[in-house]
Amino acid sequence: METTEVTLAVRGDTSPGELLAVVGSCEALGNWCHHRAVTLEPADEDGLWKKTITVPRGVVSKYRYFKGFFLESKNAGAPCQVIVNKWETHQQPRTMCPTETHFVTDDGQFGIHNGLECVDSGWLTCQTEIRLRLHYSKQAPVSITKKKYKKSRFRIKLLLEGFEEEDEEEDEEETLSPMTWLQKTTTLEISIISSDGYKSRHSQPECGYALEPSQWTEYSIHTMDPDNLELTFEFFEENMGEHVVEGDAQPGHVGTACLLSSSFLETGQDAGVSTLPIMGRNSRQTLGKVRVDYLVIRPIPGLQWNMSSCFTKYWRKRGALDVGHRGAGSTHAAKHHKVRENTIASFKSAGNHGAAYVEFDVHLSKDSVPIVYHDLTCCITTKTKKDKTSLELIEVPVKDLTYDQLQLLKLVHATALNGKDPKDLMDDEEEVDEHQPFPSLTQIFQAVPEHLGFNIELKWISQMKDGSWEGNLSTYFNKNKFLDIILSCVMQNAGPRRIVFSCFDPDICTMVRQKQNKYPILFLTQGISEKYPELMDIRCRTTLIAMSFAQSENLLGISAHAEELLKNLSHIREAQSKGLVMFSWGDDNNDHENRMILREQGIDGLIYDRICDDKSEESNIFQVEEQHSLQEVIPEETLKSCSCYAITCTAPNCTPANGGNGNTESDSGLSSS
Repeated sequence: METTEVTLAVRGDTSPGELLAVVGSCEALGNWCHHRAVTLEPADEDGLWKKTITVPRGVVSKYRYFKGFFLESKNAGAPCQVIVNKWETHQQPRTMCPTETHFVTDDGQFGIHNGLECVDSGWLTCQTEIRLRLHYSKQAPVSITKKKYKKSRFRIKLLLEGFEEEDEEEDEEETLSPMTWLQKTTTLEISIISSDGYKSRHSQPECGYALEPSQWTEYSIHTMDPDNLELTFEFFEENMGEHVVEGDAQPGHVGTACLLSSSFLETGQDAGVSTLPIMGRNSRQTLGKVRVDYLVIRPIPGLQWNMSSCFTKYWRKRGALDVGHRGAGSTHAAKHHKVRENTIASFKSAGNHGAAYVEFDVHLSKDSVPIVYHDLTCCITTKTKKDKTSLELIEVPVKDLTYDQLQLLKLVHATALNGKDPKDLMDDEEEVDEHQPFPSLTQIFQAVPEHLGFNIELKWISQMKDGSWEGNLSTYFNKNKFLDIILSCVMQNAGPRRIVFSCFDPDICTMVRQKQNKYPILFLTQGISEKYPELMDIRCRTTLIAMSFAQSENLLGISAHAEELLKNLSHIREAQSKGLVMFSWGDDNNDHENRMILREQGIDGLIYDRICDDKSEESNIFQVEEQHSLQEVIPEETLKSCSCYAITCTAPNCTPANGGNGNTESDSGLSSS
């Protein structure tokens, strides 16, 4: 194959030690793998970076630029470790198709392509992120015992220590030693969120911030050495007019609390609370204690996300999407559809009736198989097949049963414990495969047509404000392990399918955002509700603070409870003004009039039951759009003669040939691609 020497040029500012690199669709550009990317070299001009590479001549190559650190691997012969700090995420990447022997392209400014700036932060490739949080969800994070400071108000600043000083002087070429690299690649930032707004990922003022009961204060540390950091909280009195120590450069500095990151490794927990003593500066006396909520987010071992596409913040504006709740609807809702919820049959039925997405929950079985089921627990019965009068129901956590055991269960919903929902007991003993409960996530991917999008709710336990736990489960899986298994399954099986993740646990949303670079996340929130008990985490308590959290974590948006939305329709417009996508969930969405109200206000997606009752069999919006795209490039005669393109258009802006009335609830919707 003939080749062309291409000189790429782009302009961009970098931090010390940071490089500009290019990755793309051909071998010379690393086949979209960040660890095989080509680094550019700084040119004489200020901010200009260049590199000459050899690519196939006359072949279209796609590519993107990114900024990051390139570190030599600790293992000889292994590829270098690459930290992606910022990368271009345009839906259509840059392209080139050189036909000469030599070709020069000036790509202008990093992040700007076809006049559009589109840059996203990187994900965890080889580094770890530690989150330390101070908040009033359960109780005040700072408790003072020393009488002198009982009424004091403190400002708190986190310092990152633990790096040894360099003994050797830098050589003439100013090469960076491993310790210097560790310092360069370790960062500390702070974020503050409340119902009134957020301030995300910025540096701290000299004496830190004061804590507020309505705020969530969070420190983020990115590091290559997560087990050897010394994290020091410095406490300053709010009234900093007096020196605690004579000649002190920082007036008001009264105490210190130290946290060693190695303690996370020792406990074996990636999430929890550490209680630290606050030690006085000028004595060995304890002033009080501080409760530090911590979360450790680790990269997925052995899994490499490519850089060919990114939908984490991309949403194509259309209208309100119809999302089938648990497929064709909850089996336990009023007037439930005849197909059992969360089964292959239920998902196919919703897809056949025009659903753009189906929403379902994913757990892990005891043997770590991702399975689809709604509740955290299920009831099993000891009844015999011939005896339907003598029943003993036992509630069992789904996580305590293996995948094979779940397949053998005669399933009973947890509501049957109260005698409210015995109908599952009367079902046929033998389930048809597509009606079998507890399908694996892999089975769902393989059996359900790709045009049907998946809204995957990552099932996690929630703690109520009264201290109780959902499903009476106070312990669950390791969060990193839980997500690594599910995200790996999605990556291996999703193909071109549209995927949107969601979760009621804000930390899970944060972790999904940091662990992968492709799929968007919606933060599920019940907001202010009379139907459900208030949650412990202050980030979950109102729709407004949920918006602030989603903005701070750079999520796609939120999935809000219809109960609060219908009382505060302005929340929908406010979310849109903040650049957030908003879905709606809840029983109130099962009412046709409520759905129409939310559509008129511009809701982006509606999750509801009985989608098969309200919509006739029809193609979904994505199939309709594909048909329209094909009509633009393929002659109409060819389409008519080819049965594989026989898709009926049911979009509301298309008038049926017979003049009949289309489904008034169907509209063109929204989608992530």
